[in-house]
Amino acid sequence: MDDGIRYLLDLAILLFTAKVFSLAGKKIGLPEVVGEILAGLLVGSAFLGLVRESELLSKMAEIGVIMLMFEAGLGTNLKQLRQSGLKATLIACAGVLVPMVLGTLLFMCFYGFDVPGSPRFMRGLFLGTIMSATSVSITVAALKELGKLDTEVGTTIVSAAIIDDVLGIIVLTIVTGMSGQSTSGSIVQVLLKVVLFFAGAILSGFLVYRGMAWLDEKYTHTRRIPIISLCYCFLLAYLAETYFGIADITGAYVAGVILCNLADRDYISRRIDISSYMLFAPLFFTGIGLKTSFGSMDLRLIVFSVFFVLVALAGKVLGCGGCAKLLGFDRGDSLKIGSGMMTRGEVALITAQKGLLTADYFTAVILMILVSSVITPIVLKKEYES
Repeated sequence: MDDGIRYLLDLAILLFTAKVFSLAGKKIGLPEVVGEILAGLLVGSAFLGLVRESELLSKMAEIGVIMLMFEAGLGTNLKQLRQSGLKATLIACAGVLVPMVLGTLLFMCFYGFDVPGSPRFMRGLFLGTIMSATSVSITVAALKELGKLDTEVGTTIVSAAIIDDVLGIIVLTIVTGMSGQSTSGSIVQVLLKVVLFFAGAILSGFLVYRGMAWLDEKYTHTRRIPIISLCYCFLLAYLAETYFGIADITGAYVAGVILCNLADRDYISRRIDISSYMLFAPLFFTGIGLKTSFGSMDLRLIVFSVFFVLVALAGKVLGCGGCAKLLGFDRGDSLKIGSGMMTRGEVALITAQKGLLTADYFTAVILMILVSSVITPIVLKKEYES
């Protein structure tokens, strides 16, 4: 077969199996995204090997998560966001600190304790840094499916995850700087870029919002409104990562927040959701399964990976959920917040690829992403139904 058009077959297999598995999952009470992740695992190199990873599939998956985060921003309740701002910041700080400490200790318990700054200590600290990264996109999809995205708990989770992403950039810079491998400039420069991005986004956002509000009033319920909105989403995502060193999904979420008070907000979201639901979002979720391979696993690494996953899940529940409880949330909502922050995804993968880990440990990171991605929507669904 001509490899030049192989991607068409890959798309057909991925989209078909994603839909079959999502429907099957829904029939037995599982969130649809769980079925899509398992579909990618089945057809990928871990089992059947029917679909191979490619740059095209990776880029389409990236578009999927950007669109998903843009929709999350559009669905944001600014009043609740302001009310949960301080709480979300504190929850994010606890959600970074607790897993990072636990991950470092776990590594040293398995491979030996060493002095700070040593290669062994830095490897453990780096694994802890990976463990601290939250990927809210799967949680957003689960909350959206449950109809809980715009609640106080949903807004707190999304806000905390966005702040967590910024904190993760700062922590990653510090850790790579300590290891002598930093290429992104000084920590002060990174902090300055983060401040400049949000300041620029807020200031320019007023002008963008006014322009979009005028267009929305003049051309209500026309397709040009969601098209221009999506263009703004992609532009801000590009600027965030290219010029400010912030994840593109953060830029996409901020773009959605800026436009969330438009009169046609729901119309924009519905139009964008058509493309996202049909094509891009399933490719993102199946892509997680495609990245998983068990070929390099040995007994010691299997045991370490099991503990790595358990500590990663517990770290977010203890850190974020415990902090939420101290901030006045009741026990049920605190568990929802802690559970919603358990997912890891593209941020953890990006962090893992920064060069401080060997390929063996990368398998443990993939397992953490896979397990947390599958478990989190299930746990959230059970918690909301209980």
